[in-house]
Amino acid sequence: MPEKKEDIWLVDTHTHLNDEAFAGEGEAEAALARAHEVGVRQIINHGDTMASSALAVKLARQFPGVYAGVGIHPEEARELTQEDTDQLTAWAALPGVVCIGEIGLDYHWVKDVDQRALQRRIFVEQLDLARQLHLPVCIHDREAHGDTLAILQKEGQGIRGVLHCYSGSWETAQEFLKLGFYLGVDGPLTFKKAAKLPDIVRQMPLDRLLVETDAPYMAPVPHRGQRNEPAFVRCVAEKVAQLRGLPLAEIAARTTQNARDLYGLPTQI
Repeated sequence: MPEKKEDIWLVDTHTHLNDEAFAGEGEAEAALARAHEVGVRQIINHGDTMASSALAVKLARQFPGVYAGVGIHPEEARELTQEDTDQLTAWAALPGVVCIGEIGLDYHWVKDVDQRALQRRIFVEQLDLARQLHLPVCIHDREAHGDTLAILQKEGQGIRGVLHCYSGSWETAQEFLKLGFYLGVDGPLTFKKAAKLPDIVRQMPLDRLLVETDAPYMAPVPHRGQRNEPAFVRCVAEKVAQLRGLPLAEIAARTTQNARDLYGLPTQI
């Protein structure tokens, strides 16, 4: 018999309902309702600017089961002011804020040497802030695996977190795992040209795996080409279950527990 959708509990650990793609009247609420229908009980919205972080905090206050990450994304990197740091610190004290993120490095679009250096500097500053605030981090790492790993090895002592939408090699993944980090997998896991990611998911320890959407981006098969949304994290979990040869219910339970362990999410809403 097919599994009943109400029998599972999934967490979309990385989404952006604070994105303008969900800015229409009732759009975020409707997306949350669709997610709940397929077993997605909790989500974490991640900020990428101060403005989007503020909206993530607002949504966490507005909707049960919604939490926030606050931070500045590498593509938006700029010098942090004292006002920025004070605001991030104030947000971190709020009940619904569970991490510093989305932070990290992105060398795909940024080729300028000075801008890459700025990304690294802001990344380290936000890691230090997370350490001071005793919060985990959500890390964006695109085509910057070597520098991301080197920074975490040097500056990441005492910090826990996740490599969001992991896209590196198995060899690099093992180094992140040694540091105690989780790996997040998203829609690309379901793509025909997923390359090495399926093999990584088959090999990695299940107690270090998180499922994500990164909505509204990178919708998984069979929704590819559509606006992504939290409900579609079920498709990612189903692909993990297929790759591991396990029931969806087990993958849901394991990844939900991982989300609770990393982010301190409650077991009830």
